[in-house]
Amino acid sequence: MGLLRATDPARLLDAPLTYASVGAARTGDVPEGFHGSHRRAVVGSGRDDFERAAAAVFGWRAQRGVGLRVRATGPAGRPGTVVVLTAGLPRFGYDIPCRVVWAETGGDERGFAYGTLPGHPESGEECFLVRLTPAGEVVYEIRVFFRLASPLARLGGPVSLLLQRLATDRYVAAIRRAARG
Repeated sequence: MGLLRATDPARLLDAPLTYASVGAARTGDVPEGFHGSHRRAVVGSGRDDFERAAAAVFGWRAQRGVGLRVRATGPAGRPGTVVVLTAGLPRFGYDIPCRVVWAETGGDERGFAYGTLPGHPESGEECFLVRLTPAGEVVYEIRVFFRLASPLARLGGPVSLLLQRLATDRYVAAIRRAARG
């Protein structure tokens, strides 16, 4: 996918998710047979930082912060939105298709999760949350469960896992910058 052509997100609207435990990342549950990852970081303080961080989460800032190009059929805050993230050069990149499986757009905890579609190098779900605590801290949280799905990802197993950890660090940095204006 993506080699010499770009995957059209609209063509994936009816594509099945590549895993069964839809929504499990919301609670942090890790289904049997999957790896889990959880990252939590204070990225700011107060209502203004919270609002900026929430806007950044729904504006795909974390994904763009790691250098991914984002093409989506709708907003991150709408379940059913298909997003194709592309790593690499525009016409020689690797397309990473996902679908938003749930979203919380109001209150003091906001965020969404997307699940993997066919063609994604992994199978699983990734959740991006921002929370304003009663003490005024703005907490950004990423919850993931995954297994390597493509032959290339399995072949590069340890490297794939390292890349995921590095991406998570950059996700946090992007939301921290956004929260602080």
